[in-house]
Amino acid sequence: MFNQPWIGLSNYREVLADETFWTVFVNSVVYTLVTVPGQMAIGLFVAVLLNGIKRFSVGFRVINYLPVITSWVIASLVFRYIFNTEGLLNYFLTKGIGITSQNVHWLDSRWSGMSVAMILGIWKGVGWNMVVFLAALQQVPADLYEAAEIDGCNGWKKFWNVTMPSIRGTVLFALIMLTIGGFNVFTSIKMITGGKPAHMTDTLLTWMYYKAFSTGKFGYAAALSFVMALALGLLAIFQMRAMKNKDA
Repeated sequence: MFNQPWIGLSNYREVLADETFWTVFVNSVVYTLVTVPGQMAIGLFVAVLLNGIKRFSVGFRVINYLPVITSWVIASLVFRYIFNTEGLLNYFLTKGIGITSQNVHWLDSRWSGMSVAMILGIWKGVGWNMVVFLAALQQVPADLYEAAEIDGCNGWKKFWNVTMPSIRGTVLFALIMLTIGGFNVFTSIKMITGGKPAHMTDTLLTWMYYKAFSTGKFGYAAALSFVMALALGLLAIFQMRAMKNKDA
């Protein structure tokens, strides 16, 4: 039998004392704070528009949902090709319209690389939000809108005082699911930046993967997974309580 020493909470202390952990944690938080509201706002806007369209609504829904069913790997490779130093965007900027004579290194710095991943995350998630919010909007009773019109409410007031309270549960569901998804971002970061430069664009999952399978520190990776699960659980509880307080 193996005689392994008891290390207690050493892995957790190593995680919390690691400067790179806090870098990737901030990356994950920023990614979530940008992509979640972005997906929800654009998805809700598209859902409201489609809810008022009678002709060709199915075709518009399919078009908006296509990014959702597109493979993360393929979409990430396309974005890497577009934003690469020798990619399509730099060719357009230098050869096409001549804004600059030198290629921009979009993927070689922390926040520009993260921005590319965030743009992809929003683009991929709008269709899912559209479907969820559209289903909720179609369940709002028409009588509520008629009563609001009688009271003199315009379009914005009807949206804010009738639509939003009616779909509050759906908003909470989408918020929690997207927050979990934001902290679990992996494929786009791995394919677009690979964590470069010097793990400055890594997120929690890509850093966990690196520590487990590149350095062999499975204990560190396991401790990181528990820290991440605890943070997500506490955040979900906070979100649910905040939404309930608004309902009260």
